[in-house]
Amino acid sequence: MQMPLTCLFRRSQIRKLVVSALLLATLSGCKAVVLAPSGDVAAQQRDLLVISTGLMLLIIVPVIALTLLFAWRYRHSNAAARYEPEWDHSTQLELIIWAAPLLIIICLGAVTWVGTHLLDPYRPIERISSSQPIAPATEPLVVQVVALDWKWLFIYPQYGIATVNELAAPVGRPIDFAITSSSVMNSFYVPALAGQIYAMPGMQTSLHAVINARGDYDGFSANYSGAGFSDMHFRFHGQDTAEFDRWVARVKQPGEALDRERYLRLERPTEAEPVHYFAAVAPELYHAVLNMCVQPDKMCMDDMMRIDAKGGLGLAGVNNVLPLEYDKYARRGSPPGVAPGFVASVCTLADPLAGAGQAAAPISPRDPAGIVGAGLPRPGLPLLRPIDVTALPATHPVKPARPLS
Repeated sequence: MQMPLTCLFRRSQIRKLVVSALLLATLSGCKAVVLAPSGDVAAQQRDLLVISTGLMLLIIVPVIALTLLFAWRYRHSNAAARYEPEWDHSTQLELIIWAAPLLIIICLGAVTWVGTHLLDPYRPIERISSSQPIAPATEPLVVQVVALDWKWLFIYPQYGIATVNELAAPVGRPIDFAITSSSVMNSFYVPALAGQIYAMPGMQTSLHAVINARGDYDGFSANYSGAGFSDMHFRFHGQDTAEFDRWVARVKQPGEALDRERYLRLERPTEAEPVHYFAAVAPELYHAVLNMCVQPDKMCMDDMMRIDAKGGLGLAGVNNVLPLEYDKYARRGSPPGVAPGFVASVCTLADPLAGAGQAAAPISPRDPAGIVGAGLPRPGLPLLRPIDVTALPATHPVKPARPLS
């Protein structure tokens, strides 16, 4: 006896419904962290996203519905529909078509402008949550973030500690992130905390945020940066004050110190780097990382900029910017040769502290061997011949260089 076709059809529908229900059940354990964040900044960003989407749906949904309605009502087989081939204009319809989107755009622009300024990552936050402002005496937690290849370094200058691929902060305490990179552009992102902020070498970006609920959250790099990008993630622990104090004490337990030499080793590319704790951090390490002068004999970028503001060093400063420490003897795309030199420091010939009427005693550098660069002595190479400005023709006057101060 053959089974009716309707029964087969119903069983097929039931089977599809069961499979769909099972698939939905497997997704029930997923958490849309962007739409259910635990930080106030991320929550405000979520609200901005929801409001903007709702405003746009006020136009999108009616347009889709009317499109389907018109397609059905004015189909070829519907003889009852009005047929007006000469119709070409309706003032009322034009007002609706143009006024409704214009109002939506005005509302979107206002919401976006206000949200963009209030949620500026460089702007210190003004509240812990919608019902709790920041107490006047609250000290923000400062965290210095360095994107390495391919791991994250977090320095806590207020506590003198540092961690690799692990971040912690107390609930309800504002966090001030100072973010940079050691090599290539990257992106620091904790979806539950706030939006992503780019990390760039030689530059500092900022992010102000707060975590409002205890928990362990995912953090990762949101910008492709090379072979180890897929493993460039970390855990962010939102803790109460007592838990955070215990975490700091655990990191401070006798262990390795992060000095400049250890940082240069840590800077080398690695993949799937485990969590590291550093019980002490060298003073001004983050400043040196930001200014690309972790090497003890290398001039910092901010010093170079100050010199440039005073008139510059000319050819002597050509090779100040070097590749990464582990690439410095093999520049990408350059022919083999001697190691590139760079200016390490600048010395004046007269003591600027000498009093009026006193003879200006010459100053010698503490370590003359460390001062190398274009136009300066280099081991194994002759010194470039200086130009005698007095021998130049009068038609090419030379403007005297301004003294450095």
